[in-house]
Amino acid sequence: MSDDSIKGGSRKRVTVKDLARSLGMSVSTVSRAFYPDAIVAPETRRQVLEAAEEMGYRPNPFARSMITRRTRIVGLVVAGITNPFYPEVMTRLTTALQEIGMNVMLVSAEAPERIDEAVEQALTYQPDLIIILAATMSSRAVQECTAAGTACIFFNRLSSDPAGHGVTCDNITGARMAADHLIDKGHQRLCYVAAFPDASTNIERWQGFRDRALERGLAEPQKVEVGNFSYEAGFSGAEAFAALSERPDGVFCANDIVAIGFVEGVRARLGIGAPLDISVVGFDDIAMASWPSHSLTTIPQPIDQMLAVTVDLAARLAADPATPVELHRIAPKPLIERGTTAGRQE
Repeated sequence: MSDDSIKGGSRKRVTVKDLARSLGMSVSTVSRAFYPDAIVAPETRRQVLEAAEEMGYRPNPFARSMITRRTRIVGLVVAGITNPFYPEVMTRLTTALQEIGMNVMLVSAEAPERIDEAVEQALTYQPDLIIILAATMSSRAVQECTAAGTACIFFNRLSSDPAGHGVTCDNITGARMAADHLIDKGHQRLCYVAAFPDASTNIERWQGFRDRALERGLAEPQKVEVGNFSYEAGFSGAEAFAALSERPDGVFCANDIVAIGFVEGVRARLGIGAPLDISVVGFDDIAMASWPSHSLTTIPQPIDQMLAVTVDLAARLAADPATPVELHRIAPKPLIERGTTAGRQE
């Protein structure tokens, strides 16, 4: 490209007309060469793609969407991004979606209760698909997507709306594993540290933990409500834990970051240590859980499988938003025992 195309220190954008002119082809022929399904001679497509690379031409996805009526955009809507679980998942999910030719747009909700507003904002860009990573469930989000003709997947959650697709860990089975581990270690007085009361993950983990404890002949576990999936919430749970009528010796927390906060909270405020005084189990197996400073016993989520299922579903929904609703519950990995659980001392 000549120096005349550079003005004010910036290079003039190459258009499809420029590319067609340089090749002596029609604009329509050049445009079709960028669509794998379009009928174009292989040699012609090769020439177009090579010339595009040399000239720095990039197809405009919005212009292409006017022809295909598909934007290839996935709106990734996230609430509670301070929870370490989400950045770990978002990085891998974004990479996997890009590998199948999807463009990922991140929209972050200021707070979990504002997830619907974030979905509305994402829909203004006409994405082919919305994937929601949030602690709370929302039927309005699904309704907004349905009205816009956009499919919606809940990751690590299930929606209360039957029209919402979902990919999640089998939380009930994982929570039962946590109960078995604590009971097998000799703990008889169990407790669940709960997060968002209306989150499907929180509800299912409490259900599985409580039911398994009762099946094994123990009293119903006590419950400490901390109201959020965060370190601060777990730390503050120490006060409610101290107020329980009978102090538990085995604790299962709603997720890892709550568990890490809880362990540090009871140590700082009550002088109680894990595993010497109590055993504590988390859920997720975030990177921090394995740090020597935390060494948290936890139930690992099957992230590899969950991502694979989500990306496969995303590809199918991008091609056909009317794909029948799918709900995937994937079994957790085996419990990882670290330094926060031990056998009960007589």
